[in-house]
Amino acid sequence: MAKNPPPGDSRRYGAVKKRSQVPNPKTHRYTKRDPDTGEFTDQKEDGGKFKGVRKEK
Repeated sequence: MAKNPPPGDSRRYGAVKKRSQVPNPKTHRYTKRDPDTGEFTDQKEDGGKFKGVRKEK
């Protein structure tokens, strides 16, 4: 059975809850979005999905 490393090692467990990602239909890349303000914060360069960031429907 797998174990989590000791606490305080600056690793992420689970999804990032304060951001979401949505695909951009014009550039075909994923873009991170702040759900509180609605502004877009970052875009993925290689066209893949962000790791650990939830997806919008």
